[in-house]
Amino acid sequence: MSEMITADLVDLDLSADTKEAAARALAERMVAQGRVTDLEGFLADVAAREAQMPTGLDGGIGIPHCRSEYVTEPSLAFGRSAEGVDFGAPDGPADLIFLIAAPAGADDAHLTILSALARQLMNAEFTSALRAVGDAESAAALIRGDEPEGGTDSVATPVAASAGAATGSSAADGSTPDSSTADKGAGADTGADAQPFRIVAVTSCPTGIAHTYMAAEALENAGRDAGVELVVEPQGSAGFTRLDPAVIAAADAVIFAHDVPVREKDRFAGKPTVDVGVKAGINRPAELITEVRGKAERGEVTGGSAPTPVERGGEAGEGYGSMLRKWLMSGVSYMVPFVAAGGLLIALGFAIGGYEIKSAPSVMQHFVWTQTDSWAALMFQIGGVAFGFLVPVLAGYIAYGMADRPGLVPGFVGGMIASTINAGFLGGLAAGLIAGGVVLAIQKVKIPKAVRGIMPVVVIPLISTAIVGFLMFVVIGKPIASAQKGMTDWLNGLSGSNAILLGALLGLMMCFDLGGPVNKVAYTFATAGIAVSNPSDSAMKIMAAVMAAGMVPPLAMALATTVRGKLFTETERENGKAAWVLGASFISEGAIPFAAADPLRVIPSSMVGGAITGSLSMAFGATLRAPHGGIFVVPLIGHAFFYLIAIAVGMCVTAALVVVLKGMRKQSVGGTAPGAPEDIAAPAAEPKHPVAA
Repeated sequence: MSEMITADLVDLDLSADTKEAAARALAERMVAQGRVTDLEGFLADVAAREAQMPTGLDGGIGIPHCRSEYVTEPSLAFGRSAEGVDFGAPDGPADLIFLIAAPAGADDAHLTILSALARQLMNAEFTSALRAVGDAESAAALIRGDEPEGGTDSVATPVAASAGAATGSSAADGSTPDSSTADKGAGADTGADAQPFRIVAVTSCPTGIAHTYMAAEALENAGRDAGVELVVEPQGSAGFTRLDPAVIAAADAVIFAHDVPVREKDRFAGKPTVDVGVKAGINRPAELITEVRGKAERGEVTGGSAPTPVERGGEAGEGYGSMLRKWLMSGVSYMVPFVAAGGLLIALGFAIGGYEIKSAPSVMQHFVWTQTDSWAALMFQIGGVAFGFLVPVLAGYIAYGMADRPGLVPGFVGGMIASTINAGFLGGLAAGLIAGGVVLAIQKVKIPKAVRGIMPVVVIPLISTAIVGFLMFVVIGKPIASAQKGMTDWLNGLSGSNAILLGALLGLMMCFDLGGPVNKVAYTFATAGIAVSNPSDSAMKIMAAVMAAGMVPPLAMALATTVRGKLFTETERENGKAAWVLGASFISEGAIPFAAADPLRVIPSSMVGGAITGSLSMAFGATLRAPHGGIFVVPLIGHAFFYLIAIAVGMCVTAALVVVLKGMRKQSVGGTAPGAPEDIAAPAAEPKHPVAA
């Protein structure tokens, strides 16, 4: 195996002033050494990884990294910057920058060594030595862990030698969890009756090379400082060695520091748990240990499944606005499938049986197999039942995002009360937030050990549901219902220029983040209006405008790649072919690859086209009873011909703007590859659901 880093891959006077420029400078050294075959393709992979999560760490470290098909062998390039480069770390710019390149098919041995380097970056002596080293050869030797001539004392543990600590186990001494670590726990408090507090942890990140192992090292160090027994299972790209079941069973608490799902998570069920992102494990491990010990003292336990990152109630230090967004998106993401199923069934019922089908008797009393109207009534009534879950599901899963499973019961009950008193969508939002807050407040109360076992299944559901029910029925339900009625009346009164302006605003929102929070606000606003048995004409116009605008970005990018393919990379041209189908199906995520590669041109162009489409749809008076379906529900659209005209106009405007802007860029940079990573300024929104157009 050739050396992963040599003096040719070291730049002790890195002059880059941006993270993109730093990555490019180091990547060019890899290209010169034959370790990377396509500079632009590799940098695009680095930028895509950076868009998932900034790679800056406290202590002045930046670790841009990725796995890429353009890498021929696992490689490291190191740069030292006097001015510092901003990699998104909370404490400021990074002066030590590692570019880690792993082949798409890297073997476990290579990945183990890369992971060992990540652990070394948590060693203050190692980073201090890198800041002091005077020449490239010595820096490369230091990173490799080569012994200095004339002695055996290396500043840092050799990376290759420490590789064993990066796989198998993450016990503090590098031993396996089913041997010395487990045994040490039993006798750690020699001469004392009490056992040490025991924690098991799991760390993982999207690439599984760097952050996974840095978080493991940070947690272990913090555990030693806190006097607790802490064993980590890093789940990296090279696989993972499961903690001994006996170690897990003996643990008093669990810490999950992850950005990808924890594998075999049910092994840790029934214990006090702190669930955070992987960077929290790196930046504040001592706080996590304190937090999980507090949960254990209060008897808080977690069931077999935990919320995904978007559903978690936020991490310590996160702003309230960011946490609120996560909670609301949790509720919306679970509500959307009910919207799609119920709305399409209701729309099909209308299409087959006409609008009078809403007055049909129950199919339980009257259903004739050979009558079309009976089938239409069946679809309409099933869809109506599905729609009836919208507000309870919204409220229930907002509470779930805040307080995990204990929030479900009061959240669902509060949401059903909101439906009962006609508080609608606004009532569901309030019920979910109140339910989650009440459960979190109850969980902070210190409970005697004797009753902790019944807290999750009896005490918390009983008390929280009673409080939420009282507040919704007696205190805030009526004001919210009045506000909901006022908003509905306002929408029903919209006409002329007001309606056109609303269509433009909704179009801008649908195309701003392509499935992100702003997009979801517009979509949820529209679906809430038609989530009744007899929606108003204004509500159906709003739904039509939202769907039309949401179809524009992918269709426009498909058109642009067709008429001016030379402005796009080969990968983008292939994505353009798929974007035809995705756009026609009202899946705006089809434009995300283009927006990620060139956000400053694609996103504003999409917003302009979306605004035009939304305003035209409202001006034409197009209506839509279905919340999803794209061109496949055109027969259900009022003024369908003009509706399609609105989409075509917006699509052409967006495509033309993208082509013009990209053409101007190509002329100004003199042949730089289209969509090059230096233009990447914002991460692509992760698709949450196809309907989040």
